[in-house]
Amino acid sequence: MKLWVSLVALTVCCAQTPPAAKSIIGEVTSIDSSIKQFKLKGDDGTAYTITLNDKTAFLRVPPDEKDLKKAAKIASSEIAVGDRALAHGPLDEGAKTVAASTVVIMTKGDLAQKHERDSAEWQKRGVVGVIASVDPASKQVTITTRGREPKTITVDVSAAQIRRYSPDSVRFADAKPSSFADLQPGDTLHALGDKNDDGTHVKAEEVISGAFETIAATVDSVDPAANEVHVTNLQTKKPMVVRVNPNTLLRRLDPTVATMLARRLRPDASTSNGVGASGARGAGARPEGARPATGPQGGGPAGAGGFRGGGAPNGDLQQVLERMPALTLPELKKGDAVIISSSKGPDSSTVTAFAFVAGVEPFLAAAPRTAGEVNLGSWSLDLSGGESDQ
Repeated sequence: MKLWVSLVALTVCCAQTPPAAKSIIGEVTSIDSSIKQFKLKGDDGTAYTITLNDKTAFLRVPPDEKDLKKAAKIASSEIAVGDRALAHGPLDEGAKTVAASTVVIMTKGDLAQKHERDSAEWQKRGVVGVIASVDPASKQVTITTRGREPKTITVDVSAAQIRRYSPDSVRFADAKPSSFADLQPGDTLHALGDKNDDGTHVKAEEVISGAFETIAATVDSVDPAANEVHVTNLQTKKPMVVRVNPNTLLRRLDPTVATMLARRLRPDASTSNGVGASGARGAGARPEGARPATGPQGGGPAGAGGFRGGGAPNGDLQQVLERMPALTLPELKKGDAVIISSSKGPDSSTVTAFAFVAGVEPFLAAAPRTAGEVNLGSWSLDLSGGESDQ
């Protein structure tokens, strides 16, 4: 999570040269040493060509390092695909080419190790929940955790670094600097810090928040060229446009996992006879208006042991989804039932999906209905996992 700060700091360091020079940050996607250049996918999504010469300086810094004086000099041959890079030099806006005077590298291997360390730290010292109340005077917020046994936690954010998720990305690395004023009841909040003995109070060092929604829908039409899916929201009965991008998690659930999710939504629902304890349709039925589920049959890669059930944290849900078969937009058909995770904004007619999941017919069949409309209640497909993301 501190990687964003590091790269900004490095940009400032490198920007002390004439105004014509710019710093571009992104991921190395290909290298052609024969013509002394490599391709860089910038964090803004633009593809840049980085040209090198005999005077280009090559430096390697570990993640989170803010002082280039501690950088190690390397050869151009040590740059690899997947590395994070900052290329500094004159930028040709039309050709999207940077004649680099300096290239600063954070290697893929170093970043992977950092990710593992940060993940372990967030698992040990992190908490996640929905903001129930905000106290501006004390700079404290109260959150309620999800699961079968919700817990109330007070988070002191008075000394915390505060960020907020980007509207079109759930990656920590894409989060933007924020303030206490942006924290609102109903937001999802992740906090990293020291807990008291019973875990009911956290002195936060880092906080990241966002307003998310989980949408149940059926597919109306698909436009793969535009990376868009037109759907009908099953709760509002209104049409929506769902956009996907390279960061969207596109998956199709196998029936076994869909049934487990149905049990998580309604632990009282029986799957043996298709009827829940309250007489509602069970996980084996189809949601009204949806096509029968398609895709692989039987136990998927996660299997019954890959999901811990009703009380499992959202991090487990994300791992299960990541193991499911990848989904492409052309596979979708009119009437398919889908669940979408996105940022909640003022315009509900168009959203960018963090996760777009098909094969959810058994799950939606178990969802309660209000006046005939699917109601997911407090159930969430929030994939803003409690760990750092490069």
